[in-house]
Amino acid sequence: MSRLTKGYFIAIIGIIFWSFTGIFIGYLIVNYKMPALLVAFWRNLFVCVLLVPALFLIRRSLLHINVSQIGFYTFYGLILALFNSIWTLSVKTNGAAVATVLGYSSAGFTAILAWWLFREKLGLPKIVAILLSLSGCVMVSNAYNQEMWKLKPLGVSTGLLSGLLFAGYNLASKEAARRKTNAWTAMLYSFAFGSLFILIFNLFPILPGAAGSFRRLLPNLPVNGWLILIVLSFVPTVLGFGLYITSMNYLPASIASLLATSEPVMTAVEAYIFLDERMTIIQIVGGLIILSAVLVVQLEEE
Repeated sequence: MSRLTKGYFIAIIGIIFWSFTGIFIGYLIVNYKMPALLVAFWRNLFVCVLLVPALFLIRRSLLHINVSQIGFYTFYGLILALFNSIWTLSVKTNGAAVATVLGYSSAGFTAILAWWLFREKLGLPKIVAILLSLSGCVMVSNAYNQEMWKLKPLGVSTGLLSGLLFAGYNLASKEAARRKTNAWTAMLYSFAFGSLFILIFNLFPILPGAAGSFRRLLPNLPVNGWLILIVLSFVPTVLGFGLYITSMNYLPASIASLLATSEPVMTAVEAYIFLDERMTIIQIVGGLIILSAVLVVQLEEE
């Protein structure tokens, strides 16, 4: 298996796990009335709780980073925390469909920034693939309705900022790979610092989806709710993000980001299988367009 093929395989498996995120978070918010940023805090915290004993048992050296790296991982965690927060605000302001499309503008941002910072290739096939993937996202997310695009300045700014922050997360993940940091170590420290920043965000009641105070940080969940939160932390997050970050060892950041645009397709398929939600013809066509974009860039790389 070539490095590229291995990278594609790892990234796609990771994105399949990752695409369950919306289903679990939506269930917690709708059925248990958990504020979105509170979900993000406990999700990040449980990731650390799960990773620390796992890495301790597998290889204790994976728990350690050089002191000189703390500044980088603080920035890495801040980018993750800001992305989670701005994404929440974008969904609240724009609606889920439009927020998804604007968020996946990250594919374009990542390609441009990776060309500038890491000298990754940015040829016509990759530009065409990015445009195809965004078009497919519009169709899969049902964001082709003109009524949904009556955006206010806050909606446009939060939507595009969420895409830029996701691009920043991709580039930080690529930088961690360039520094030869183990992907699971990188994930542990980025989520540890991310949970610290999201904890701070939760203390500001003016932020949408925040807990608002210390006493509200502990959600009043039944056992089933806590189990769902733990599964959310382990399956879509640890496995999803962990494998996605691992793929950066084999793929350019721009291609990994482009592969991530297939997440809405996978979520739609999973909702069809597990929630009996029906996909429309337009969604199916949009999914095929996204897959064709992935094929275009794979053929170009090979």
